[in-house]
Amino acid sequence: MISDSDLEAFIVRAKAATYAGDGNFAELSRPAAHDLRFSDGDLSYLDSYFGDADFLGQEVVHAAGRPIWGMNYYGFLLEPGRLTAADAGRLIKQALTALYAEARFLGGFTYCDGGLTYLDENTGGVGRFEGVEHISGPDGTPYYRLRYHGGRIV
Repeated sequence: MISDSDLEAFIVRAKAATYAGDGNFAELSRPAAHDLRFSDGDLSYLDSYFGDADFLGQEVVHAAGRPIWGMNYYGFLLEPGRLTAADAGRLIKQALTALYAEARFLGGFTYCDGGLTYLDENTGGVGRFEGVEHISGPDGTPYYRLRYHGGRIV
């Protein structure tokens, strides 16, 4: 079985190479999905999501073809007149790139740019976790929220 530290290192590499790294979309796993794939040796990663401004997705890591880890998420704009999906995506990619540069994807994180603040709050570790990411405006008004949870699959 892969250790938590090796699993987390793989997940960080996969996340950095796919959504945050503007990775190429892969062949669809389901109708109307947006699929991003990454692999390294026996490990493979699939991030599959639906939607744009409001979206739902799932990430799964397989080891030698067997699912070993997953995460579900749902994100949505709270103030579409103040923050577009494109601007939210840009800020999220910047924030996640900075987070992944720290070789992690959990543990809480804050990133600010252009008067917007990205905040990720979570509990647990790679084996079992849950969290919320937010984007707020200059006055603290919440513009966007995403809830996520996941962990090992046995």
